[in-house]
Amino acid sequence: MSLARRLIAAGFSDLENGERWLAAPELEGLDQDVLFAGLQLAANPDTALQSLVRLIEKHPDLRKLAAAEPERSEPLYRVLGASEALGEFLIRHPKHLDAFDVTASPEPRAADAAVLRARLLQSVRADPKSARPVAALTGQEGYEALRTEYRRGLVDLAVKDLCAADPLDFMPAAGAELADLAGAAIEAALAVSRAEAAGHFSAAEVADVGLAVIGMGKCGARELNYISDVDVIYVIESGELDDPRANTIGTALASGISRAIMSPGREPGLWEVDANLRPEGKSGPLVRTLASHQSYYARWAESWEFQALLKARTIAGDAELGASYEAAVAPLIWSSAGREGFVESVRSMRRRVTEHIPADEEQRQIKLGRGGLRDVEFTVQLLQLVHGKSDETLRCRDTTSAIAALSAGGYIGRSDAAEFDRDYRYLRLLEHRIQLFQLRRTHLMPVKEASLRALAKAMLGPFSSERPKPDALAAAWRSTKRSVRELHERIFYRPLLNTAAALSSEEARLTPEAAQGRLAALGYLDPSGAMRHIEALTAGVSRRAALQRQLLPILLGWLAEGVDPDAGLLAFRRVSEALGTTHWYLGMLRDSTAAAERLCHVLSNSRLIADLLEVSPESVAWLGSDKDLVPLTFEAQWLEIVSKMSRHAEPESAMRLIRLIRRREILRIAIADSAGLLDQDQVGAALADTDRAAVLGALRVAETVVTAGEPLKTHVLVVAMGRQGGREIGYGSDADVIYVHRGLPGVQEDEAQQQALQIVGRLSSLLTQPLKPAILAERVLMVDADLRPEGKSGPMVRSLESYAEYYRRWSLVWEAQALLRARPMAGDDELAADFVALIDPLRYPESLSEQDAREVRRVKARVEAERLPRGADPARHLKLGRGGLSDVEWLAQLLQLQHAGEYPELRTTSTVEALEGAAAVGLLEPDDVEILLRAWRLASRIRSANVIWTGRASDVLPSSRRDLEAVARWCGYGQGNAAALEEDYLRLSRRARSVFERVFYGQ
Repeated sequence: MSLARRLIAAGFSDLENGERWLAAPELEGLDQDVLFAGLQLAANPDTALQSLVRLIEKHPDLRKLAAAEPERSEPLYRVLGASEALGEFLIRHPKHLDAFDVTASPEPRAADAAVLRARLLQSVRADPKSARPVAALTGQEGYEALRTEYRRGLVDLAVKDLCAADPLDFMPAAGAELADLAGAAIEAALAVSRAEAAGHFSAAEVADVGLAVIGMGKCGARELNYISDVDVIYVIESGELDDPRANTIGTALASGISRAIMSPGREPGLWEVDANLRPEGKSGPLVRTLASHQSYYARWAESWEFQALLKARTIAGDAELGASYEAAVAPLIWSSAGREGFVESVRSMRRRVTEHIPADEEQRQIKLGRGGLRDVEFTVQLLQLVHGKSDETLRCRDTTSAIAALSAGGYIGRSDAAEFDRDYRYLRLLEHRIQLFQLRRTHLMPVKEASLRALAKAMLGPFSSERPKPDALAAAWRSTKRSVRELHERIFYRPLLNTAAALSSEEARLTPEAAQGRLAALGYLDPSGAMRHIEALTAGVSRRAALQRQLLPILLGWLAEGVDPDAGLLAFRRVSEALGTTHWYLGMLRDSTAAAERLCHVLSNSRLIADLLEVSPESVAWLGSDKDLVPLTFEAQWLEIVSKMSRHAEPESAMRLIRLIRRREILRIAIADSAGLLDQDQVGAALADTDRAAVLGALRVAETVVTAGEPLKTHVLVVAMGRQGGREIGYGSDADVIYVHRGLPGVQEDEAQQQALQIVGRLSSLLTQPLKPAILAERVLMVDADLRPEGKSGPMVRSLESYAEYYRRWSLVWEAQALLRARPMAGDDELAADFVALIDPLRYPESLSEQDAREVRRVKARVEAERLPRGADPARHLKLGRGGLSDVEWLAQLLQLQHAGEYPELRTTSTVEALEGAAAVGLLEPDDVEILLRAWRLASRIRSANVIWTGRASDVLPSSRRDLEAVARWCGYGQGNAAALEEDYLRLSRRARSVFERVFYGQ
């Protein structure tokens, strides 16, 4: 193989330069195969080769290690190929090349923090055992010794990091060692500063001032980068000195630390020591006493400062003083989420960080951009601060431990936590590898192809021999960013967080004492009973119990916003127990933007929905998605019914499935209605579609049963009447129908009639008869055929010809009026078309005689006088009362009988469409139509609300304040506005009655 090909295979970018460096005299005599085997281990072999040649020039003995087998030389080549800066350091200080005289471990451990502290203190000749060490080396000599020993520590760490079998697994340990190394450097810098301060103050005064260095940010959390500012806060203790003198000395000591770490010198500075997170920032004093810190945080601190204190940890100086500081700020940190607007302030800060990224950096940002490290950190910290006040297991500083704790506590789903942790480690490793190369503070992805190729290799562990292309690295990074952003937006903006933040720590812990008082204050009538439900839900150490403990303090408040929180909590318990250990249920309530609040509101405001959810708890899944709450069309329901019938030939089994589908769809419609996703007209149409699908299914099953022993002799048609025909039904509506049949050719009329009677009789029983086992919480569809010709005295079903004969000879105007709502519902399509053609001339006559008009008015007056229940208040009866449903519908129907022959706009089974059509052709004033429709819709809404609230049908506006409050909530009125609903209905119905009397009676 040619040299050029070997260079390409080894990963070189600059072949010409590579050949030149390979020809260097320092490498003369080295086995090329062994050399290339080593260089292939390097992420950037170009840099590794150049650094190797320069190091051998300074330290010829290195040739032995360079020529050794890869097992021995691996640390050398990996470090030189991953960090040009560490190569430069070793060129300056070749005595530290002994860092490579180690056997790399695939599972390394982080160095002990105490060992690092001792090494750095000894480098400046300070006693590690002293309570307040003082260095023997000062000035440039001390600074150089300290910085050199620190960088030797970096080389030791880089060997472990780059040779670890799984770099992602080792990443947290690398961050911890970097933070410990930085803490050790600051400890040594403080020792130097104490020695230097003795030149300006007496040694006794300097010794009397205690100084604790509090690490903040990544250093405090022990997840530091290879090169990063080290954020600190200084706390002093004055001893025998007065505070002004102690502050002066403390300021000198703190300034001396920065000087030792970062001032210009022969050995370059390490990183910036940044004290800007201190109280009052740059405007405040550099050092403060503990009491001064406490005073500031208690009175002046902003929310972001408590978020920053989450990472606070003593990293150097007086350990006892540092511990006192940590103990003093801890209660402030964990109560900070209760500050007004805390959650939104954290979210706003995250948005501001993103908004201030320079445009040319936005797409390259690993740390600050969308899907970057800050998204992970802000999400985790917000969850910690909100929930950590009651759950001490969340009080950890580093991000990976916090993610694990949040997952263990159920605050993040296990799969989400695993993904978040993996993504965070990947981004941090990416940041580490980029910074390690030049030890330069950057959070931007490189743009040069050679740099990207080296970075892609550096991300892999030692057991991978591949060299990924830059495109593969870019794709992996983009995928990670998408994953992080999706998780961030879903978790960081949870609505639960705002509510949870407002709870006190006692309320959040759900202790019996706090819960009893809070339940009573929230409006639970039986706090003791509620506590029994809470204890049943939260007992034990299971993940489910932990999630319930997290959710219930918030859900209790939402349940209490309902009219009956006690019943709501009981229903919540039953639903939760029914779903058992179902993996999605509690996670959905925790993570969804709407599900938890929707569930609480329906359970405490609706007996109907609560009963239905208890027997079909899997439907709770719909609450988290508006898409799942869209009512199924008739066509979709019918396709499902046909599929079920094809697999279940037994009539009882088929009907069970048909009725279960109807029960399910009523629940879906009711939940969508409660969520404000449907208006009154859409609710009526959706319920009508559900009933139609069930009736059609029952008809097909009935036909199958009846024709099991004989051939089909007739086609049966079910015609919807009344509000069912107008597709304007509510949750308590029966199905008013009439039945039509037409015998098949060659079948005797009496035989066809007899079979039709059997089919309609079976159809009714299939829809209403009890099943074994029973369908729990079913609202049985009662089929009422009383509107047929001759009423209850007439035959249950007639042939089309019989209807034609009856209507020709005997039909009365009230029957024509009833036919205005007739709509084919189920059965033969040709028969349906023929029936409609038969009745259209009757219900849409060319004209209505004055005698028939008077008869309509007479019957309406009789209905008002005779059918209103005894003792009922006409002003409050929704159907038959003044301005109620009957008034509006009879008015529309009279206009249809009088004018539909002339105006096609009136040829509809819908009351709403008929009134709108009447306005369109000038038969009614638009203002009158608006009044009529508002009254009609509100009465319909109240009627449905009665069923929703109690589970029972009622045509009366409730008088009980509690019932009226529940009905008002369903009708869209706010809490405590029951009287407003009552006033609105009475006013609207009075106005509707006025329009009715003026138009209907001509008054």
